[in-house]
Parts: sequence; C-alpha cells; structure tokens
Amino acid sequence: MKLQTNATGLKGKFKVPGDKSISHRSIMFGSLAKGTTRVYDILRGEDVLSTMAVFRELGVTIEDKGNEVVVHGVGFDGLRAPQERLDMGNSGTSIRLISGVLAGQPFSAEMFGDDSLSKRPMDRVTIPLRQMGVDISGQTDRDLPPLKITGSDQLTPISYTLPVASAQVKSALIFAALQADGESIITEKEKTRNHTEDMIQQFGGDISVNGKEIRIKGGQSFTATDVTVPGDISSAAFFLVAGLTVPNSEITLENVGINETRTGIIEVIQAMGGDLTISDVDEVAKSATLTVRTSQLNPTEISGDIIPRLIDELPVIALLATQANGTTVIRDAEELKVKETDRIQVVADMLNDMGAEITPTDDGMIIKGKTNLNGATINTQGDHRIGMTAAVAALLVADGDVILERSEAIQTSYPAFFEDLSLLML
Repeated sequence: MKLQTNATGLKGKFKVPGDKSISHRSIMFGSLAKGTTRVYDILRGEDVLSTMAVFRELGVTIEDKGNEVVVHGVGFDGLRAPQERLDMGNSGTSIRLISGVLAGQPFSAEMFGDDSLSKRPMDRVTIPLRQMGVDISGQTDRDLPPLKITGSDQLTPISYTLPVASAQVKSALIFAALQADGESIITEKEKTRNHTEDMIQQFGGDISVNGKEIRIKGGQSFTATDVTVPGDISSAAFFLVAGLTVPNSEITLENVGINETRTGIIEVIQAMGGDLTISDVDEVAKSATLTVRTSQLNPTEISGDIIPRLIDELPVIALLATQANGTTVIRDAEELKVKETDRIQVVADMLNDMGAEITPTDDGMIIKGKTNLNGATINTQGDHRIGMTAAVAALLVADGDVILERSEAIQTSYPAFFEDLSLLML
C-alpha cells in the first residue's frame, strides 16, 4: 500500500485501543478464575484473538458481546485437553504465557504459529519449565515453534534467575509456579512490566514482590472479577512521535496506560525536550491523558534499566531520534533481536533506506540526526511495529513515495491504525 507522505500538520483527540499485554492477561486470568469475568475496552487485534481462540479450544466459554467480553472461567482444574493443535498466530505473548499455563496440566498439546513466530526462540521458557518437570520441546536447539508440551500435575517449584529481562518469560514461570507444589522464587535481571503480578492480586491471588525477587506459592485459585483495559502506550507511542515530529501538530490521547513499568517512552520524550503534557491521571486505573506538540528535539542516550520499560517502543523511538539535533545512542537492547523480527537490523535498514543515518550495533543503534527522509519501499516482514513506524516516518517524507508491503501485519495489535491516523490529517 501507498502511505501518506508530506504531512502539513496533525490535530485531534482520541482513545488508542486497549493495552495488548493487559488484554491477553484478562482472558487468561478470566479463564483460570472461577466464575464470570467481564472485560471492557479489550483490544481486538489478531494476537489477542489468538489467545481467546486457544482458551476456547481448552474448554473455556468466551463470549464477545461488542461492549464487553464475557469469560466463563473454569479454574486451573477445569481446562480440558485440546482436540486440535493450538494456533498462536503471530503472538509471542500467547505461546510463552500459555506454555506456563499448560505446564501444570496433565495432558499433551502442540502449539504453533505463523512464519514469523516460528523463527522466535522459545528456549528461554522451555529450559526452566523442564526444570519444573514439564516435557516440552521445539525445533532445533533453540526450541523454535511448533512446541510440543506434556504438562504435569506434580510440578516442582523453582528458584530461578532470569538470564534476560523478559516479562513474557517471567509470566510463563509465574503461571507454572501457581500450579506447583510449594513456593517458587523468580528473580528478574531487570524489572519488567508487571501486569501479571498486578492481575494476580486483582483476581484475589497472592504474590510477594521485593525489588527484582518474586515469591509465589502454588495451589492458588482465583475469583472472577471485572477488568477495564486502559489504552496501550505501545500503540500511543506512534502518535506521540508523529505529534512531536510533524510540523504544526498537536495530538491528545485519552486513557493511556501509564503503569510504572511501561513509561520509558515518556521519560525519553522528556529527556529529548519534547513538548508533552500529562493530565487527568487516574492512580487506580494507572492511566492518563497525554498531549504532544511539535518540538525541537535533543539527542539522548537510552540504556540500562529503562530498556525493559520501552522495549516495544524502540522502533518508533529510533525514528524520533532521526529528528533530534545530534547523535542518540541506544544500548542494552539485544532483546530486540528476538521480537517478531530482528528489530535492530530491520529498523536500521528501513530508516536508512529512507535517508536516515543509523548504525546497528550488537545491542542497539547509533542514530545521527537531524536527517531528512525520502521515499522507499518497505516490507514489514510480518512485524506490526515496523509497519506502524514506517507509516509515521512516511509523514515526514517531502519527496518520493513510500510503499508498504505486508501492511496486514498491523492487524495484530492495531486494526484501526490507518483510520485513526487519517482522522488527524489537516
């Protein structure tokens, strides 16, 4: 598809779709709780729909009524063996977290996904799960999907230090630990998003978090509750960057999730001198209204413990850095290599093709600004965040066309992305 270029200004106010991480987990916890859970403002992207389809296959009744999704939970002991292979689509969150759920189930299942998911290593999940007594294996020594798993109703508790900062791996082990016989201790490399921990408490469970150490007892049960999903800051990020970089722009985003483990992009924008206003803060829902305006941007260094708090936003942050007056450095972000694509290489290649000056490194990028961008043909390679970053970059192109191939990848997290973007055009 041909993307909009040469934008003269963006103005408007709207709500971004529901948070993808919380949407996934609301279906999972709703299924594992006893009773009826109602979920409001859920994201209906393809990834979340994959999670819903998997839990239906595991015997959970889930009704989508438009204004709410109703989950008739069956508890850990009510899941049933699937009759078909479990299709995870493009969703790394689904396959990793559900591996943890299935770890404590006394039946076998096979999990598979699309071509992109099939290239993502699962060994970071499979290795600790085997230590707990799970029979799980994939393809090659990195356990690429498809994964075959036979769980156990006699799981051994684990004391495990994560070798990587990954909320998905942490959450998978928490789901397994909830079904183990005794207390497990999980220690993070760096603090990562804590939606799983928050939701355990929301559904009446018990978990102890002390710094990077998480203690969790097995044999717990959950009680159904209602969940309202805040807007996804990862989706908001594209509009924040557009509003900061496109001339004559002012964009207001309502009900954006500002969970303390997800606000790295806000800190980066502030460090770069971006004009960002935070208002209508809801401390309970952990949400706020964010307004950005066109800004003169300074370079910065992005590294260390902030990385897990903005890992999904780094592709579009790289674009933001191309419009700063000086050199921005991203370090400690090797996790980008095992996302839907190798996002270090793919982002650098894409933006360089458009006229940027980015040097990829083993764990990040060196980005020279300020650069003018030009037309190019971009392939998402099945990665939704590459597609949305390209769409925002195109707005800054004065000469030439930007053609986006495999734009359908954006459906995984933001089906209405192009519609929302068009509404902002002056």
